Amino acid sequence: MSASSQAAAGVLHSVPVTTRGGDYPIEIGYGTLAGAGAAIAQRTKATLAAVVTVPPVGRRYAAPLMRSLREAGLRARRIEVPDGDRSKNLRQVARLYDALLDAGADRSSVVVALGGGVVGDLAGFAAATFLRGIQFVQVPTTLLAMVDASVGGKVGVNLPRGKNLVGAFHQPRLVWIDARLLSSLPRRQRAAGVAEIIKAGAIWDAALFARLEREIERVLDLEPEALLPVLERACAIKAEVVSRDEREADLRTLLNFGHTLAHAIEGLKRYRGLLHGEAVAIGMVFAAQRSEALGLAPEGTATRIAALCERAGLPTDLPAFDRKAYLEVLRVDKKRQDARIRFVALRGIGNAETVPLTPAEVLPAASWRRGVGARRADRGRRTSRKDRGRAR
Repeated sequence: MSASSQAAAGVLHSVPVTTRGGDYPIEIGYGTLAGAGAAIAQRTKATLAAVVTVPPVGRRYAAPLMRSLREAGLRARRIEVPDGDRSKNLRQVARLYDALLDAGADRSSVVVALGGGVVGDLAGFAAATFLRGIQFVQVPTTLLAMVDASVGGKVGVNLPRGKNLVGAFHQPRLVWIDARLLSSLPRRQRAAGVAEIIKAGAIWDAALFARLEREIERVLDLEPEALLPVLERACAIKAEVVSRDEREADLRTLLNFGHTLAHAIEGLKRYRGLLHGEAVAIGMVFAAQRSEALGLAPEGTATRIAALCERAGLPTDLPAFDRKAYLEVLRVDKKRQDARIRFVALRGIGNAETVPLTPAEVLPAASWRRGVGARRADRGRRTSRKDRGRAR
């Protein structure tokens, strides 16, 4: 969009993303949904927009988005998919293909994902594979999707044996963020999104992490003066990482901090009862504990992350599944290379690296007997010489 168009649409911050799969902007504003249609039309030159959403989001926001698309000269069709992470499967992808065909979609069409991370992943994967790939736009409606799932082009679905095991890299043409849409989210959903912002600070930006320590309540209350700069910085971190490593060859793996255990927890709970950001919070605290135990992070790192998560209302202790059950899920982790997982560890707040660990080294039996999920019992644990050797 031109500068004048951005101003007219209420865009407050624009973050560029540069990748081999295409360059695109993340446009961040407040009360800007009505301007999305013109921006999508300008970016994609599409003739048909297929708006993929879930019923709760569609009831609130599909009508104004589709009106803006039609006012911009596009034909607009609404396609609904079931809500929840369990709908991220190949069966739903096949249904999406049929819906796109029924809508008359062709290579001049664009898929517009209106919703959270599940909608973005599912709609994005359909766009990546329908007719060998058509254009795709993200209009995220959750905090988690705004700062993480909508940026970077990773799309995909789950298999019964693990999360995100089938997918593609398909960059959107535009990410349109209207922070006002977050006002309809319950506080629990906001907190789940904040977990990904905490992650961004933990792996990349100590100043962002410190800002969250000062203003986490204001961010959760959606005060624009606190929320918008945090949104912009979290998106800029994701954009920088993606621009430098689009296909997760090395650097982008750092964005999986906390996700090794998070995905295992979600799989074991069959994607019920725990939001993705809540699982990530648990996984981050665990990963920080292991970072300290491996002699990488200074003592107190895990305590600091746990304290911030708890202030946000996020859980921090592992669900009490058997160690063997966790190990079975870890063995199909998508970050596995040969027999080892590229486990994301911290050197300190704002400084992360990957460490190759077997599932048994991620979850040491000795630690498990002492209660691996009990953060307070594990606090201050000193690493063994054997663990230090593995970390190197």
